[in-house]
Amino acid sequence: MNKTQNITLSLLKDLLQKIKHIAINKQTSVSGLLTKTLEEIVKKEDLYEKARLHHIDILENNIDLGTEGKTTWNRENLYER
Repeated sequence: MNKTQNITLSLLKDLLQKIKHIAINKQTSVSGLLTKTLEEIVKKEDLYEKARLHHIDILENNIDLGTEGKTTWNRENLYER
């Protein structure tokens, strides 16, 4: 089981009151609400980093785009009107 660690957090009183009401409406505590929100942020960051590394790997391994490394066009051909 993971160990927890308490932290100190300073919030504006008005903001804290609103957070408490949100927590009550969600039938949780302020701590539970913050924990869930922070876990979601970490999960999104982890997924982003995994996707970023995957795409870097694709770019570094010279993915074949069907050109066999040769271009048969030039800029002027692409932008002919």
